[in-house]
Amino acid sequence: MSELVNGTQAIDRANALLIHILEAPIPPILSDIARDHELPKSTTSRMLSALERAGLVRRDSAGAFIAGDVLTQFARSQNQDSILVTRMRPVLEKLALSTGETANLAVAGNGEMRLIDQVDSHYLLGATNWVGKAIPFHASALGKVLLANGVATIPAGKLERLTSKTITTRSGLLAELEGVRKQGYAIISDELEDGLVAVAAPVREDDGHVVGAISISGPSRRLSARDLARIGDVIIDEIHTLQINKQGKIGAA
Repeated sequence: MSELVNGTQAIDRANALLIHILEAPIPPILSDIARDHELPKSTTSRMLSALERAGLVRRDSAGAFIAGDVLTQFARSQNQDSILVTRMRPVLEKLALSTGETANLAVAGNGEMRLIDQVDSHYLLGATNWVGKAIPFHASALGKVLLANGVATIPAGKLERLTSKTITTRSGLLAELEGVRKQGYAIISDELEDGLVAVAAPVREDDGHVVGAISISGPSRRLSARDLARIGDVIIDEIHTLQINKQGKIGAA
């Protein structure tokens, strides 16, 4: 029990040091941090070194402590996500309204796919909230788009089988991704969940770099293969139209 208490105390102290560094108006140095927390410099140094190895803090050119790369990259990605959500929200709303189905926006980061926005289906059936759920790249239309465009990489090891139709071989997935690149959108049918179908297309920056993907999903009883192909083209057109409007090439009459 004493070891657990000591371990918890060490974590609490390290957390306090990290918060101190992040909230300090001026980057603090080791001696100041030790004094403010009434800790020996040797103990403080060991804790800061552990935080530094984890990428949570780093030293600036003067030797003072500032936020580390892990935290700054996370903050940067969250800001980029917010900008992308704001930019793509009108497209999600228009697609959800025109199809009646669920529209999602996803990005790739830290080896996993993150769904960052959703506009729900008009129907009760198929109105699952996917935001924040862990979804494998290989079994989703959004993930296939991100893989096909080099935004994400196929994970090492065996591909998880979620249904009888999930693609679980690398060769099969690579062939699928080649088709996605050729047609411009990805489709799944019963690969993530039985009865669930979806189609997704890429979101690109002005230079053509893919930064995310938008999908429409719903139950197979409402969406046929022909419907999905048509919607795939619609998603591409809507994203393209938004980009043209953003660039000012189409203006109000």
